[in-house]
Amino acid sequence: MRIFQRNRLGIEQGSRVLFSDFEHDGEMWTGSGPREFRAAVSFDARFDELPVVQVSMSMWDISGDTNQRADITAEHISHEGFEIVFRTWGDTRVARIRADWLALGGMSDPDNWDVD
Repeated sequence: MRIFQRNRLGIEQGSRVLFSDFEHDGEMWTGSGPREFRAAVSFDARFDELPVVQVSMSMWDISGDTNQRADITAEHISHEGFEIVFRTWGDTRVARIRADWLALGGMSDPDNWDVD
């Protein structure tokens, strides 16, 4: 459990098509074995406390002719952003993926300021 120390909670969400490899015979569609795709996401505002980030697949287009293997996660989470990481392996053929994400973290109150 994370307990945020600020009295203001920042919430930001987004959605992004990560790739559409069937359109150009990309690696996720034609390749095999371990494959990975990374997408950087920048937040609109800086979180004061390291946010919690949840990533999910909101659309997947995966061939039904092979096993359907997929892993999606958030890595390198910082106050300014993170990376969405999608992985597959074996003979899975992935045409395209859309990921939705949600970040929650403590934000400073602009009415609270320090006097030196």
